Parts: sequence; structure tokens; C-alpha cells
Amino acid sequence: MAVMGNAELHSIHVHPVKAFRSHALQEAVVEPWGLAGDRRWVLIDDGGKVVTQREQPRLALAVAEILSGGGLRLSAADHASVTVPVPEPTGTTTVEIFDDKVEAVLADAAAHAWCSAYVGADVRLAHMDDPAVRRPVDPDFALPGETVSFADGYPLLVTTLGSLDALNSLIAQGDRAEEGPVPMSRFRPNVVVSGTEAWAEDGWSRIAIGDVTFRVTRMCGRCIVTTTDQDTARRGKEPLRTLAKHRRFGGKAMFGQNLVPETRGSVRVGDPVTVLA
Repeated sequence: MAVMGNAELHSIHVHPVKAFRSHALQEAVVEPWGLAGDRRWVLIDDGGKVVTQREQPRLALAVAEILSGGGLRLSAADHASVTVPVPEPTGTTTVEIFDDKVEAVLADAAAHAWCSAYVGADVRLAHMDDPAVRRPVDPDFALPGETVSFADGYPLLVTTLGSLDALNSLIAQGDRAEEGPVPMSRFRPNVVVSGTEAWAEDGWSRIAIGDVTFRVTRMCGRCIVTTTDQDTARRGKEPLRTLAKHRRFGGKAMFGQNLVPETRGSVRVGDPVTVLA
């Protein structure tokens, strides 16, 4: 066990609807499939495929507030808000998310109408009613029975401020320095750690945040979403351009590490972060 000096949990983030704006929290419950309330809802097109900022960067500006009971309030600067109750699990529809096909429950017509009007395309809002059984983690990196919400592939994503600082230094040295420094929001993490050296997370296998332990499964391959300004929805070339030059492994640009919880509990901003292996 190695306590990393002053390493601690700097911030916590959940994304109630996949691809919508993130919410910063002071405390979050860790469930086997991710932080409570994180990415339990998703937009799908008329063929059932997940719609994200890859296709619709404007989703970065849409807000989903979690209400008591698990419902949502959707809002955006140029649209009136709408309240979305948790749908009754009377039937499911198939959601295609990358290589997975997952059963989910459709929200009501008002939710579909609001989301379609916002993105300017025919989309529907779907809810993962039972994350304990709906979607297994990639079996190449999971233990039997481990599941995940509508996150890209793993229950949590951890990033570090040390690595962000190092990346921004590289961007400043490049030919698109005017696009930096980039904020951590570009990477849409769940937990951000401070007090580590740059790229320290490359060597982690197991960590503890407070009393909750996690298995570190693999580096996170990054996509075009990282080039989307989460405050304006405008796109550039960074940080993906610099990551591709300096942090390319197995043909992918990498930033952050994917986590699977080993225990339940709560994490809080300021919790110590300990490397267990």
C-alpha cells in the first residue's frame, strides 16, 4: 500500500443523461455499476443507436437535473424545461451502444419531444431500469457479474490534475497552442485526483478513495468529444491532436483510467487516495 503524499479526491462528477452537461458533487454513492445517478439515461435515434456529443456536440449545453425519486428536469438556455418521470418498466426497447445491445425503458412522449426539438432530429430518451443485470462490463477486463450503466464501457473514469497540467504544457509547445489550456471537463471524468505526479495513474492496478476500493482496468481511449468546448459546444483540434502525438498506446490516444468498484460506499471531495497495487 502506498499513500501518495497529499493525493486526494479533488472533484466528483455525474452525468445523469449520457452526453448532457456534467454536475459537480461534494459527495456521491458508489454503486457496483458506477456513481449513483450517473448515465442511467441516454438518447437514441430512430434505429435505437445511442446519440452522444460525437454526433451532437450541442448536447454539452443541455442540463439534466436529477429529481427526488430518480426522475429528471431537462433544460437548456433556449428551451423551456420539462419534467421527466421514471418510466414504468412495462416493456423495453433495444439500445445499441457501441458493440452492446441493451434493454432499456422509454421515457414519455414529452421527453422525446423536448429532446428532438433540442437536437433538431428525431430522438428518444431511454432509461436503464435495472443496471444490475442490463449491461455487462467488457468480459476481457471484468469479473463475472460486473455491470455498467450507459457509460462508454466502465463504471467510473478517473483522471488526475497532474496529468492535465502535463498535457496542457505539451499543448502550449505545439502548433495549436491557442487552443490551450484545456479544462478537465473535456474528458468528462467521474472522479478527479489531485496531488499526484503526471501520469502516475499509468501504474495503478488498485486504488482506494476514502474507504471505497476500485480495480483499475485499462487506460481510457479518447475521441472527438474531447475537442468539444463543454461551455460553447464549439470544436477544435485539441487536446486530441497532442494526445495522439504523445499519449498513443495500441493505436488510441489515452487520457485517464477506467475503474470498476470492488466495494460499495460513498466518496467525498477531500478523501485521501491510496494506491493499493
